[in-house]
Amino acid sequence: MAKKNTQQDAKWLDKKALKDCIIHHLHSTLGTDENKASKKAWWNATCAAVNELVFERATRTQKTHYQQDTRAVHYFSLEFLMGRLLKNNLTNLQVDQVVSDALAELGLDINELAEEEPDMALGNGGLGRLAACFVDSLATLGYPAIGYGIHYEHGLFTQDFHHGRQVERPDSWREYGNPWEICRPESIQEIPLYGYVETRYDENGNISKEWHPGRIIKGVPWDIPVVGYGAKTVNILRLWESRASDFFNWDVFNAGGYLDAQVENVQAETISKVLYPNDNTDAGKELRLMQQYFFCACSIKDIVRRYKRAHGDDWSEFTKQIVIQLNDTHPAIAIPELMRILVDRANMQWDKAWDICQQVFAYTNHTLLPEALEKWSVRLFEKVLPRHLEIIYEINRRFLEDVVEKVYPGNDAVKRKLSIIEEGHQKMVRMGNLSVIASFKVNGVAEIHSKLVKSDLFPEFDKIWPNKLTNVTNGVTPRRWLKSCNPLLSDLINKHVDEDWPVNLYKLKRLADKADDAEFQQAFLAIKYQNKVKLAQVIEQETGIKVDPEAMFDIQIKRLHEYKRQQLNLIHIMALYKRLLENPNYEMPKRVFIFGAKAAPGYHMAKEIIYAINRVAEKINQDSRIKDKLKVVFLPNYRVSLAEKMIPAADVSEQISLAGKEASGTGNMKLALNGAITIGTLDGANIEIAEEAGEDNVVIFGLDVDQVKAKRAHGYNPWDHYYSNNELKCVLDWFESDFFTPGKPGELAEIKRSLLDYGDSYLTLADFESYSDAHKKLDKLFIDRARWAKMAIINTASMGKFNSDRSIQDYVDRIWHLTPCTIK
Repeated sequence: MAKKNTQQDAKWLDKKALKDCIIHHLHSTLGTDENKASKKAWWNATCAAVNELVFERATRTQKTHYQQDTRAVHYFSLEFLMGRLLKNNLTNLQVDQVVSDALAELGLDINELAEEEPDMALGNGGLGRLAACFVDSLATLGYPAIGYGIHYEHGLFTQDFHHGRQVERPDSWREYGNPWEICRPESIQEIPLYGYVETRYDENGNISKEWHPGRIIKGVPWDIPVVGYGAKTVNILRLWESRASDFFNWDVFNAGGYLDAQVENVQAETISKVLYPNDNTDAGKELRLMQQYFFCACSIKDIVRRYKRAHGDDWSEFTKQIVIQLNDTHPAIAIPELMRILVDRANMQWDKAWDICQQVFAYTNHTLLPEALEKWSVRLFEKVLPRHLEIIYEINRRFLEDVVEKVYPGNDAVKRKLSIIEEGHQKMVRMGNLSVIASFKVNGVAEIHSKLVKSDLFPEFDKIWPNKLTNVTNGVTPRRWLKSCNPLLSDLINKHVDEDWPVNLYKLKRLADKADDAEFQQAFLAIKYQNKVKLAQVIEQETGIKVDPEAMFDIQIKRLHEYKRQQLNLIHIMALYKRLLENPNYEMPKRVFIFGAKAAPGYHMAKEIIYAINRVAEKINQDSRIKDKLKVVFLPNYRVSLAEKMIPAADVSEQISLAGKEASGTGNMKLALNGAITIGTLDGANIEIAEEAGEDNVVIFGLDVDQVKAKRAHGYNPWDHYYSNNELKCVLDWFESDFFTPGKPGELAEIKRSLLDYGDSYLTLADFESYSDAHKKLDKLFIDRARWAKMAIINTASMGKFNSDRSIQDYVDRIWHLTPCTIK
């Protein structure tokens, strides 16, 4: 075996052997030859060659974990925004250069082949990309882990713009297959839904429950290997695809009911069809709850199956072997599902089963927004998951009587607040409360966020369990977000820092010694310029807009949400435009404002903001009066592969959420790591970035958390800012005119109404003047090229803390208590 492995690895150091392997797969796997093969075929052949190494090491990893019976973390997430895997896997296998050279000798460009790969559309934004970074780091650090999620057929959606408005289209990312995944039919699970619960009594009067489901859905697992850096460990991401059970109604079909016979199949397959179905309707809510239960139930059954393979019916080792991390409240339904398995199927006493649950589950909170802490109607639960509703009621009853009453005796107001069941005109199940009650640890994702979780979101829970709530600041993997996506900067770093910096990111601190070195500054800025040239080409290809790489590239890339305040960026752009119209000689460097964001299909105001940005951009970009000093670009269909082009080219990183609303952010980390200067509020990880880089190397503006609370307490009135700032008033009045929408006056007026008539929920107008002043400061800094270069270098040098490897190690030390497993 050792000899075989040595031969396998040696092939990856020999260009001829590697070329032969790729051509072999072109012939035998794809059935084509060099003369007629398309780039897609060459990409598939290259992936197949790479998989010889990946799958062999994945098998070795799984075998070792089984033999050593390791404790493992099971990361439950509704999103895994993996992006493309070819270049990432080559980077982590550390064979990127030899593969690039081998392909070059075959007349192929690795970068062109990589563009043939569709993004794995398995997530939306930061939550899903964080999960992807975490499974990468778990493998890199050698910890036994498996990610669990849904194998979406279409993922979120592909975003197009039609006359400036967002249009959603299916994202058929695996229409022609995906070389990185393997179907595992031997691990199929059957998942019950609907039906009723029967209560049974034995001869001793003991009660048992039997759930008689109305439908059975089949969960088919697809495994995607996750390659750690150095490829010693290759863990697995297991994604569940929904299919109908094996039953097919031939009688109906033969009687002519062709469509009726297919209805159940279609309904079953809909569960894994798209990420985040529009839940503005009752049908959408039902589908989303079914999605969450489906993937959690499949995953719990899979965990139990593998545990019993090693331990049989002995549950005494379960809590020593298993930890389940709930990434947000989406997987919270896993809690009553495990209780159901233990109580109803394993015939375990309630107290013992609950003790197991409270030692197994941990919960990551990602938001302070009340609407993001999921709630489901009791009526919907009763329809879809009747047994789970009973279990939740019992968990809640025991919690209120046995726990809350001891700490808050006779305090019905606290009981109402902490209850899993929210009383009201419609009873609701609070998944956030369920997650906290059942978990042995709850963590926030940045220092300020975790403090607010304790003080504002869950203060009563913190009093009950003073050691339960903790912090793990988020991080990003430097392998993808610097080494792979920014090879020019990586090569420069390699000349001045030990080459193991991708796994020891604190070593970048040495670059700070070069921050005042004129020669290094020039090299750093030259790389930034080359990356901007590449992005300018992408912008022209995607939008037809020509931008000057010499201009300041100011980038805001994140999910479109009012709390992230793309609307603040927009009204400032409009203010700059107004200044230029009034004074064509207004002093400012050339600026290009670049957006990337998708709005949830049912989020009307977010879509209106996108439309407004596009209409304002159209007017500004065609206005010769401002002499190209200002350009605005909204790149469609923001995704991981597009982010990999945008982030290395950014001069400015927009992190402008209202203080206290952004849990952490990870885009801020990626941009700063690549030498962008942050303009941001004291929110989320911005605070820690400012601490690491130094406040002189970021530009902070706006109200802080305490000032936001004070302003709300004193009665915030956005009209005060409207009437006291003439520039702001003029800009907002533009929305009601037809200046940006010729012949359609007031088409953008809803933006103004949201900021004035509807109360400006996220204090956009309160922060406008400070934000505008911060941009004036950025202008002056950008003109001083030496000062700008120093700031950019120090940002890159200071990002060691924001490595997802550090985040994972914090999870291991504070929550999971795993032991690395050496794979020989």
